[in-house]
Amino acid sequence: MMGLRALVIGILFCLVTGTGVHAGNSIEAAGEVLTLLLPATAAGLIVGFKDGQGALQLGESVALTAVVTYGLKYTISESAPNGDSHSFPSAHTSLSFTSAEFLRKRYGWEYGIPAYVAATFVAVSRVEAKDHYTHDVLAGAAIGIASGYLFTRPYKGWSIQPEVDQKYQGIRLNRTW
Repeated sequence: MMGLRALVIGILFCLVTGTGVHAGNSIEAAGEVLTLLLPATAAGLIVGFKDGQGALQLGESVALTAVVTYGLKYTISESAPNGDSHSFPSAHTSLSFTSAEFLRKRYGWEYGIPAYVAATFVAVSRVEAKDHYTHDVLAGAAIGIASGYLFTRPYKGWSIQPEVDQKYQGIRLNRTW
């Protein structure tokens, strides 16, 4: 619950004060802070739950996100609306959605819903600040969600996962204690 409270307090603080990390307006500032606050919240929950497996899963998810995002950034030459280079895809957005998907899949929708709201705010803030185009943040979101989904397993409880093979399509139901 502490991680969720920290996330909500961070969002409110950014929106009310307009304070941020080298940002020009309050929406951009809030997006910058949330980009850092989302993985920090995930790390805080990992520590709070003494969840070593979760730490490994978050690390794998973030590593894949970084490799794919920066691989594409330096392979695809696209300028941002503000003239900066390496616009596609949005790294802020991919990291935010990796964290949101990790929180959702590992600890449940109680953490996932506010995290997805915050990640969506980050994506909107990147477009509003003219740092990215809409397709940049959509690609970043897809990379982040896929990375988080691929490496994260539920902490405790039931999970439903699709299972697809050349000859089989089905659903796997798992329970962890």
